[in-house]
Formats: sequence, structure tokens, C-alpha cells
Amino acid sequence: MIKVAITDDHYVVLKGIESLLKDEKHIRVISIHENSQQTLESLKKEQPDILFLDINLPDINGIVLTKTITKSFPDVRVIALTNHEDVSFVKRILDNGAYGYLLKNAHKEELLEAISVVAKGEKYLQKDIEKKILNQSLGRTKVSAFQPKLTRRETEVLHAIFEELTTQEISDKLFISPKTVEAHRTNIMSKLGAKNSVGMIKIAIEKQLL
Repeated sequence: MIKVAITDDHYVVLKGIESLLKDEKHIRVISIHENSQQTLESLKKEQPDILFLDINLPDINGIVLTKTITKSFPDVRVIALTNHEDVSFVKRILDNGAYGYLLKNAHKEELLEAISVVAKGEKYLQKDIEKKILNQSLGRTKVSAFQPKLTRRETEVLHAIFEELTTQEISDKLFISPKTVEAHRTNIMSKLGAKNSVGMIKIAIEKQLL
């Protein structure tokens, strides 16, 4: 029996996946969660073999959460469940310990294949994602040559923002004023050509600044 847990901030997605798996005799969904706090509390009580994890959560970045889970619960194998098709996101979450990457438009067959492959301790990438990575490695994907230059302090602030620390928390961590933190944030967004913090993190990952 393969024990599965699901974390996603959309209740419809949670119930949808749970419904798809309910008739599979070799799979049991043991818990569903809507944020990282629920997830970590649940893992302390009963650990699944596989955790489907959304990258976009309301309280923490799913990539950061994957790293935490991999370190604290090494027997739990994370499969990213997301709408992001960017190769940079795939590489980032795999580097942080995820075993698989699945888009939310995946069919039931792909869901079951991912569970089967990862349960064996092997990596799983949805076919469309696998093709994108192959195309990029073959040089078929256009990548902007522009590489922004960040100062050491801007890089520290960027990493803290990626970890979803508040302005005050970044201020306390780096021993700089909140006003200085916001100034660095503005400079980073300007250098990356981002309109908001979400766009800033996305571009930073694509440019391998994180």
C-alpha cells in the first residue's frame, strides 16, 4: 500500500486528486492540507510515502518547503504539483530534493505513473516537462543573454525574500533598517525588470540567481 498526502491551497484540487485516487486499491490518501503549517504538523504524526506539493502556497514558497521536508522527513518523497512549466522551476525544486514534477493538467494515468515511479525511488517528470528540458539542453530554447548584476547585499535580500521573510524579519536578520530593505527590494526589481515580488522571484530563478 502506497500512502499519499496532498498539499494545495485550492480545495477543489485537493478533493479532485483525492477522488481520482480513491478507487486505486494499492494507494491510500492519508491526509490533505491547504498550507505548509498543516503539512508539517501532519508529517510529524504520520508520514506518507509520497507528498504531492503545490509550489504556490499562501504561507511559504513550495520550493523552500520541499527543502525543509527533505531534510526533516527524508523518507517522504515530494512530487511537485504546479501550473509552472518553466524549466528553471523544475531544476530548482529537483535540486531541493523533489522526486517528481507534474503539471495540474496531468491525466489520471500520468498521476498513477508518477506515484508508481517515485514509490520505487526513481525520478519522474511529466512528458511535456521532460521534452522542454531536453530542448533546452540541446539549445533549442531561447534564453535571454541579459544577466543582471546584484550586489552582495542585494543578493542577501533576494534570498531572504525568496524564503518569504517579512521586511522586518529581513531587517533583523541582516542588521539593516526596514527602509534600507525596501530600497534594496526596489533596486532588485528594477535590475530584474520585475513589476512585483512574485515576478522578481520568477526572473531570479530563471537567471539562476537563487
